[in-house]
Amino acid sequence: MLILFGAYQGTVRTSGFWWANPFYARARGKIPLPPGSVSPEAVKAAAAKGMASSLMYRKLSAELSLRVRNFNSEKLKVNDKRGNPVEIAAVVVWRVADTAKAAFDVDDFESYVHIQSEAAIRHIASLYAYDRGEEHELTLRESADEVAGALRKELQERLDQAGVVIEEARLTHLAYAPEIAQAMLRRQQAEAVIAARQKIVHGAVSMVEMALRELSEKGVVQLDEERKASMVSNLLVVLCGETEATPVINTGTLYH
Repeated sequence: MLILFGAYQGTVRTSGFWWANPFYARARGKIPLPPGSVSPEAVKAAAAKGMASSLMYRKLSAELSLRVRNFNSEKLKVNDKRGNPVEIAAVVVWRVADTAKAAFDVDDFESYVHIQSEAAIRHIASLYAYDRGEEHELTLRESADEVAGALRKELQERLDQAGVVIEEARLTHLAYAPEIAQAMLRRQQAEAVIAARQKIVHGAVSMVEMALRELSEKGVVQLDEERKASMVSNLLVVLCGETEATPVINTGTLYH
């Protein structure tokens, strides 16, 4: 960036040798460092040398990198749309596009990106249920691409003021909070068992229907309604049972 007496004059984006006005500043000022970033011992040692201010403030360089950067957010504990506590984290890929906004419109654009990213992740998590939404409802677990698109859009809206462009934003961690994880796991297991049973029963009914139809069409044996009911019952037990059935061979007549 080119800064003349505190006023932004422009940005050099091409490589090469350049002649600059000697009055151009190499930094636009200083900002205070976050509390706790400097140890008390280091502050005391610098104060003894009369250099304490150099530790408490960070100099902002007039040179801003335009390279693509990324960071993984911390695991955040938030409530989803239904109020269930979940743990969520995301990776954000970003770069500085407008150096003037990054340098002048916010105090520290890197800190701004991190804080606004956390706020956006929390907000997005509250808009969707973790799983098992209503018909055609998007969920955090089953609609990863749609959730990632919504997160990227919200991040871009929040970070436009800092001159930052979001290249990609995607969830990297999603789980129920530990206090309800076991209960939710049991619910998922029960749902899986019910779904499997429904599939087994549907298949068994289809096979019984096919067997009765084949026996009738080919004239293998003529069965009255009572014998059909008995056969259906036996076949369903064999096909739907969890253990293998033990066959019983009838050596008498059909009715004994």
